[in-house]
This record gives sequence, C-alpha cells and structure tokens, in this order.
Amino acid sequence: MLKPGPEWQIILIGPVVKIDPEVLPRHANIHYLGSKTYHELPAYLSGWDVSMIPFLLNDSTRFISPTKTPEYLAAGIPVVSTAIRDVVHPYRINKLVHIGSNASDFIHVIELELQSRKKSPWLVLVDHFLAGNSWDNTYSSMHILIQNALLNKNKISIAS
Repeated sequence: MLKPGPEWQIILIGPVVKIDPEVLPRHANIHYLGSKTYHELPAYLSGWDVSMIPFLLNDSTRFISPTKTPEYLAAGIPVVSTAIRDVVHPYRINKLVHIGSNASDFIHVIELELQSRKKSPWLVLVDHFLAGNSWDNTYSSMHILIQNALLNKNKISIAS
C-alpha cells in the first residue's frame, strides 16, 4: 500500500484565506502556488492523479459551493473533499466524490484511487451527471425558485 511521502507531490492552488499561512505544513513535496487564471488551470489538472477540496468546516465555509468540484470531475480527476454540504449533495450521494473527515481518510481514499485501474464505470457516471449540469440549467432552476418564492410571498401578503 502506498504511503504519503516524498513521492507524493501536493499542489495547492488558490488563495489562503481566513487562516494564518504560518500554520500551514511546510515540506519539500507540498507546493502552495497561490491563485492561477482559468487559462492556466488545465495545464495543472492534466498532471494530477487525484484532486482535493480540503476546506476547513466552519462558519466561513458552511454555505460555500465550490465550482471546482464539477471542474475536476469534468477533467476526469477523482475528488476527495471535506464534508462541504454542496459537495456531499449532490456529488457524494451520487457516488462521484469521496468525503474525508480527517487526514487518514484523505490518505486512504487517495491510495485507493492511485491503485484503481477501473475508472471507466466512474467516468460514465460522471459524464451522465454532468451532462445536465450547465450554467444555463443553473440559471433556469434559480429563476424558477425565485419566481415561486415571489409568488408565494405575494400570496401571503394578499391573504393577510
């Protein structure tokens, strides 16, 4: 079984926010690259075996919906995330991502993904799920929710 060590290269892209950078682990195989443009990201993704969404679970991350989840999936890269609500539902419940609650969980799932030879069934599930996932569909769904909320608010106001 693989062990996390110097042979693993951990690449972290994005800003470090609401955490003191001095408390982050520092090792030769952990690379904090900061923010990158969307144009640059495919070059990084092309070299990854597994992606991580290691957000702390706190008030700041309670209602986030990381757009990187479908981006990683669309690139065919397995995802390991902390239990962020919008990652658990719908991605985890559809068996598209792994959820880790601690470092041991992350290491275990990453080891499984690195050893896995059968990605085709998972990729079929991902492609099927993402086929209905677009900004146009998101807009349409949100528009309907807003319209329904406005109608219900007016019904309550009228009935009062």
